[in-house]
Amino acid sequence: MILVLGGTAEARELAYRVPVLTSLAGRIREPDLPVGDVRVGGFGGVSGLVAWLQEHRPRAVVDATHPFAAQMSAHAVEACSAVGVPLLRLQRPGWVEGPGDRWRRVPSLEAAAEAVGDRTVLLTTGRQAVQPFLGLSRVVLRAIERPDGIPDSWVCVLGRPPWSLEDELSQIAEHGIEALVTKDSGGPAAPKLEAARELGLEVIVVDRPPVLADVVVTTVEAAREWTLRFEDPG
Repeated sequence: MILVLGGTAEARELAYRVPVLTSLAGRIREPDLPVGDVRVGGFGGVSGLVAWLQEHRPRAVVDATHPFAAQMSAHAVEACSAVGVPLLRLQRPGWVEGPGDRWRRVPSLEAAAEAVGDRTVLLTTGRQAVQPFLGLSRVVLRAIERPDGIPDSWVCVLGRPPWSLEDELSQIAEHGIEALVTKDSGGPAAPKLEAARELGLEVIVVDRPPVLADVVVTTVEAAREWTLRFEDPG
């Protein structure tokens, strides 16, 4: 068995191409499930993941979590090292600023909240990353599920990505958006970035945490080829 720490489009695509067990954190009530075997729920920190690896003995682990799932990635590095299980990090390339873009890169969510100022902002960092922004009043939060404890002044737009360019332009116009906050999730060019470029909006981009794994690939095909080394010869 090969264990995939999932939750991303890359993890779902890998599950189509390689027989794996995909593990999902279970933070969304109705996740987009991959094909094949799936487990849902956390492991209980590094010690819990070590115990799981020792019990189930996967031949390898692919960490295909979101680029900002830093804690899970760190746990995977520590646990796999402790147990001696090969680990691969599959992480899509980051976004690159292009002509006409107005980006301001910041190192953290806290720095992003400070950079917003008193502007009306479209916040697309996810429902679990709202804490640093709670002191702001002019926020349009976009998320799959509404988080608890957000200010009454916030507008919450619920939905599952991807959003079309028309959706982005419409929401920006409807809510009078003056700036966009996003994490550098990477992957294909996002329509929200295209909309911001078209309208001349500043995009506050939160940089990714560092990659801790020793072996890193950026494509599903490269991850598939890596997993072939650990196929059961029987």
